Amino acid sequence: MVKLIKHIALAFTTLVILFSAGVSYAGHAEILIDAESGLIIHEEDANHSWYPASLTKVMTLYMAFTALSQGQIGLQDRMPVSHHAAKQPTSKLGLRTGESITVEEAILAIITRSANDATVVLAEHIGGNEENFAARMTAKAHTLGMYDSHFMNATGLPHQWQVTTARDLGLLAWRIRRDFPNFYSYFAAHSFYFKGRELTGINKFTATFPGAEGMKTGFTCGSGYNLMSSAQQNGRRLIGVVLGGMSSSQRYQLMTDMMNRGFQNLFTQYSTKNITTIPGKFVGSAPYQLGCGKGATNAQQAAVASTKHHSYHRPAQSKTRSKHLVSRAKPSKITKSKVVSRQKASKTRYHRG
Repeated sequence: MVKLIKHIALAFTTLVILFSAGVSYAGHAEILIDAESGLIIHEEDANHSWYPASLTKVMTLYMAFTALSQGQIGLQDRMPVSHHAAKQPTSKLGLRTGESITVEEAILAIITRSANDATVVLAEHIGGNEENFAARMTAKAHTLGMYDSHFMNATGLPHQWQVTTARDLGLLAWRIRRDFPNFYSYFAAHSFYFKGRELTGINKFTATFPGAEGMKTGFTCGSGYNLMSSAQQNGRRLIGVVLGGMSSSQRYQLMTDMMNRGFQNLFTQYSTKNITTIPGKFVGSAPYQLGCGKGATNAQQAAVASTKHHSYHRPAQSKTRSKHLVSRAKPSKITKSKVVSRQKASKTRYHRG
């Protein structure tokens, strides 16, 4: 009897934690968009506040592409590495204070490796300092219609005020492709050369999903495992965003399932709902998704541990480990980059990003 009461108490405590404001373990947010029309094909909690993690870097790239298209910066401009940029935490290139990288190298490092140091170098080059650049990111996001997004840094590293929604990120992905078709091809990069070494990408979806065109991964303990993706099959292009995967494999599985259902027309399309016209609604506070990191309370960690004993909280796991596909193709003349596409299999270990 005592044992039963303990189990009931544990279950009740877990439920209280899970449904408290700012905490969510079992749920996630997602949205799927027709890239040509902007019609929303599917959404789930797409207006719920969320921590963007490294999907923030797609907004940073939007700012960079804007500066490039306006002639404010050039792809081969060399940018000095500040002390602030050099001390950024992993993921990073390992840049040292005083050295320099080109704008194009920073773009490729952001897309393929989610490099925080390269991101800050680019932000400082455009905005003078990261704080000023983040303020400009927020202002630009609002002009795009991303009314529920607020940025405090260029990288997506944890900050309680840096929030967004799946809807806003879907709109960003849709706009970055339409506004910068000449730069959009960078997202398809699977690796690039830096200091004589080939650095391979960390995005398994881009490497393995049929017709995948790339985009970006993201991870913090607060956000969970995030993913923004674009793919094209049979002349149709879809854009998807998944926020809050409980594991890296789950985010890829969630995106794969959503994309497959979208291409197979298994969702009921909302003919009146378009990514460009839906007003922001900003539901709830951003959940702290995983029981790790400095932001997790002891109660949250206990809740995560307890949910491991219940199948309905257990994330879907992929039983097969996909091979990373890379080729030795020469860079295109359009981008002038050392972009490597996929043709040969590589046994690269994937890092969280």
